[in-house]
Amino acid sequence: MAETSLGRFSIGVGDRFAHQARAQLRACVQAAEAGVLVVPVWNKSNREHTIIGSEPAQTRAAADAAVQALRWPQPYFCDADHINLNTVGRYLEPCDFFTVDVADQIGVAAAQREKETFVRRHSGLVGSIDLHGVAEPLRVTREDLERVGQKYLAAVLRAGETYRYIEQAKGRGTFLTEVSMDETDAPQTPAELLLILAALADAGVPLATIAPKFTGRFNKGVDYVGDVSVFAQELEEDMAVVRYAVDAFGLPAELKLSLHSGSDKFSIYGAVHSAMMKMNAGLHLKTAGTTWLEEVIGLAEAGGEALALVKEIYTEAYAHRDELCAPYIAVIDIEAARLPRPGDAQRWTAEQWMGALRHDLHSAAYNSSLRQLMHVAFKVAAKMGPRYIAALERHEDVVAENVTRNLFDRHIRPVFLGAGATSNVTFGARTPEAVRH
Repeated sequence: MAETSLGRFSIGVGDRFAHQARAQLRACVQAAEAGVLVVPVWNKSNREHTIIGSEPAQTRAAADAAVQALRWPQPYFCDADHINLNTVGRYLEPCDFFTVDVADQIGVAAAQREKETFVRRHSGLVGSIDLHGVAEPLRVTREDLERVGQKYLAAVLRAGETYRYIEQAKGRGTFLTEVSMDETDAPQTPAELLLILAALADAGVPLATIAPKFTGRFNKGVDYVGDVSVFAQELEEDMAVVRYAVDAFGLPAELKLSLHSGSDKFSIYGAVHSAMMKMNAGLHLKTAGTTWLEEVIGLAEAGGEALALVKEIYTEAYAHRDELCAPYIAVIDIEAARLPRPGDAQRWTAEQWMGALRHDLHSAAYNSSLRQLMHVAFKVAAKMGPRYIAALERHEDVVAENVTRNLFDRHIRPVFLGAGATSNVTFGARTPEAVRH
């Protein structure tokens, strides 16, 4: 297992079919060669394991094999993504990072005595709080306290219960904990985030990361929808809140925000990098389906039977689009009229498929509706079983090239190095031991 230190910068990478761990790790190696350590965390949700028919041990095995093959000397983790008390069991042995999802408890009322205790314990926070790096003081009201106690306290208590269950099984200090608060109806204000962190400290959860819900839409596999300037201000304030909470509540010094991006939020990446530099803060960027989509793009690029397989996946996805989209309906916006009819898509060339699927807002060929449908169509590939896996293995080189280039150039570089950063170092020419933390 890895060391239990996530460092300042880290990236959660989904690998739905457990075949791209090496390609993903190459992107982190490239970041190390450019002088920045970005710790990889392989994440896969219980829903994805269930759909694909995989086990968390497979994700761990793929990560371990990639680390050994590339001789990665830095920390790395395997994330039990979006687990709860009912689903955590099979993750206990292979995982050392646990994203505790308490969405089903948000809005559930805690016991009156617990709410009263919380409000009384933190009544001293009511008033104005000066936050480092933020011009305006944070204002916390009695109403904020009451609202957090009413809406979030039950969720926090469930997070504490889940943490203690994992700790009893694995031992204290042997794993990292994230609490996910992003799957709720409205974004948390900075004042609410502060009070949530206070409650998590009360519950004894030694947080490594916290995933709040931010303003705007974070749809799967496509760009951010919202006012980037509003997001940027919110992010800076939340980073300042995290720093304050570490000192005020005794939370772990390395605590940082986790941005559940839904993948490919390119328009906010510049703001994310600027905020980290301004606030001297860290970040955990969690991606997921972007790797699966790069697999599909790579197969299209390979042509021949691989391209035919992509067309088959789309035809099946189109026929069952309502069923495939239902679990993701809150985080996708597909315009049915923009989806090509399967008969027409069957005649598309490899270049047409690559152009439609590759997330390039400057390309007239890019089709965000098609991309979102293919994002949720991994269930179709899973049903193909060995046939899909065989295609990945036959065309490993072209698929891996797409995965690595996408993850480094379009995610790691703009977020962690800055948009103007370049890396001309040949892979393997410099060992990662010398990277800057």
